[in-house]
Amino acid sequence: MSIRLIARELYRLQQEVDRLERELQATPWPEQEAFREKLRKARAAWQQVRNILDGEKIHP
Repeated sequence: MSIRLIARELYRLQQEVDRLERELQATPWPEQEAFREKLRKARAAWQQVRNILDGEKIHP
């Protein structure tokens, strides 16, 4: 996979994390747990792609 495609996916995931963080702040307390789980998964996916991108930059 090219670095450009990985970077695009990383950007898309960052946008998703940002959106979920905004929604979490606007959500009433009882409903926040579902958003926290979605946010946790989105952050994990972001971190995984970030690690892939870092690995691609190290090994050309």
